[in-house]
Amino acid sequence: MNLKDIHNVFFIGIGGIGMSALARYFKFVGKEVMGYDKTQTPITDELASNKISVHFKDDLELIPSHFTDTQHTLVVYTPAVPDCHTQLQYFWNNGFQVKKRSEVLGIITKDTFCFAVAGTHGKTTTSCILAHLLKETGTPFTAFLGGISEDFNSNFVLDGTEYSVVEADEFDRSFLQLTPDVACVTSMDADHLDIYGTKAALEHSFSAFIQRIKPSGKLFVKNGLDLKGTTFGIDDDSDYRIENINIEHGTYIFDLITPKEVLKQVRFTKPGRHNLLNGLAAFAMAVQAGSPPDRLAEALGTFKGVQRRFSYQIKENDFVFIDDYAHHPTEIEAVHQAIREMHPDQTITAVFQPHLFSRTKDFGEEFAASLAKFDIVFLLEIYPAREEPIPGITSGWLLDKIENPNKKLLSKSQLMDEVKQCETGVLVTLGAGDIGMEVPKIKKELAYAS
Repeated sequence: MNLKDIHNVFFIGIGGIGMSALARYFKFVGKEVMGYDKTQTPITDELASNKISVHFKDDLELIPSHFTDTQHTLVVYTPAVPDCHTQLQYFWNNGFQVKKRSEVLGIITKDTFCFAVAGTHGKTTTSCILAHLLKETGTPFTAFLGGISEDFNSNFVLDGTEYSVVEADEFDRSFLQLTPDVACVTSMDADHLDIYGTKAALEHSFSAFIQRIKPSGKLFVKNGLDLKGTTFGIDDDSDYRIENINIEHGTYIFDLITPKEVLKQVRFTKPGRHNLLNGLAAFAMAVQAGSPPDRLAEALGTFKGVQRRFSYQIKENDFVFIDDYAHHPTEIEAVHQAIREMHPDQTITAVFQPHLFSRTKDFGEEFAASLAKFDIVFLLEIYPAREEPIPGITSGWLLDKIENPNKKLLSKSQLMDEVKQCETGVLVTLGAGDIGMEVPKIKKELAYAS
């Protein structure tokens, strides 16, 4: 497919974080862009403000006539959309060029120097840090991000076309569409078992992704993973590593050791050892663009963050409210570690919305163990996303497994009252569903109450 021949791009699931970044790209390069999504959100509102038409009804009559030109229209869809979707069926059955988001991303980036960030956790933060580092060192790049970077206030950056930054998503084996020059793997914990079935199958898919790195390319891997590449880690024997960590006023200060030099007194403001590793991975990748390591190290200290990735909503001396996208037990553990490290001796209340019935079922014991570490736990009902319910798998089922006397199952309508009445030093909201829509309401209410 030659993108130069495409005049119109129709997105099915345009409100997704990755899909909306692609929509912004095609709009920027002069294509006619529109699409469907199930729900109106701040992302779809932002697309509409950029003159990208979005509708919320699966109706063929909402497809304009010029988008029915099969030769000059590209249709992009997300696997989260069911196959029975009327518009998707129409495009499939009438000779249109219909491609998954990952295929299109592979086409766009194949002629660039492509940085691809893979891993079951840490992709979005690492990609956003990498984009920030490239920007700060004057490297021309395009970035397709899986979250809203607070440095760019966007999930899409077009600051040149020589380099590209993408998330190599293991869901639906999407990352097998990419051909990166430089890749990293941050983690390979079991996840998406509804797709892979077993952890071994997931790991095999990562091995297949690594084989897609260009022959002259480079792979970075977190130390301890069963993969061969240049390693990164903390207080170990990694090729790129962090040592001598201190914390001053909520900021990490440390030494960064590379294969060639030692950079002293590097600063990084995002809490959590997992975020330190994300920053280190991004630094190591950015070095491959020829950026001076001392400038990259300085830029690490000015990274602002990513929305819904350990995002401080309220930060007062006597109360802190944090929001995080964590939806896997390992991610919840990482958030807990970060809070305990940065806010010791505080009572921590976690509000968690499980994401997917299958993930809740597959990791019920692990979720229970990670959530039990918080002082108080509030559970919301499971966010189904693309799934139908699984008999017996409910938030009540998960709640029973949590060994913590201070736990409660809540509806969204009960959440605000419970949060207002709860005496806690730290409140953290967790989950990948629509819990993020509750965060501004909670912030407003708590700020008003104080």
